[in-house]
Amino acid sequence: MTVPAATIATLRERVLALAARRPRVLVGVVGEPGAGKSTLTAALAEALRAAGVGAVVVPMDGFHLANSELERLGRADRKGAIDTFDGAGYVALLRRLRDPDDDVVYAPVYVRGALESSLGSALPVPPDVPVVVTEGNYLLVDAPPWDRVPALLDETWYVDVDPEVRRRRLYERHVANGKTPERARAFTDGSDETNAALIRRTRDRADLVVPWS
Repeated sequence: MTVPAATIATLRERVLALAARRPRVLVGVVGEPGAGKSTLTAALAEALRAAGVGAVVVPMDGFHLANSELERLGRADRKGAIDTFDGAGYVALLRRLRDPDDDVVYAPVYVRGALESSLGSALPVPPDVPVVVTEGNYLLVDAPPWDRVPALLDETWYVDVDPEVRRRRLYERHVANGKTPERARAFTDGSDETNAALIRRTRDRADLVVPWS
């Protein structure tokens, strides 16, 4: 996926303007599955660090429920849906990141491929990092506990991408992570598309819509 340099430069300047007014900035990046959130946030953090501003990306995906818990709840076949995440845990993490003390905050990460599960306390966020970028699907959903997220962020951006491009990327990612073509297609056309429809309805709540390709 090609990262438009002009887009990243514009977003970097927007974050730098926010960072000039407060000790820590939290920016949320929302988008449908396969929209390119991870690519955008990684490029933005790199651009900020190149400008001499520390930045850490904290993905919401670290709050996937464990596979064993999804099996117990009967939700394993739609992993990625809003009720397959620990939303309250994510909100609690954002609160700690919003008002850092003198301690490092450790966030969970999601490991794709063979593991396909979350790994706790794997991502350190030092207290002196001025910019935290968090990305995920449900940051703008107006239902508990997700409705508490926007108030904990300085801005929330929506990544807008052509739906056919997004679906192709998503299918290819499923295959690359070990799913058979049949199972990859079933997820892309099934639960992923249902989730995308929910996320798409939150677009108008974003502070900024970022066109992506």
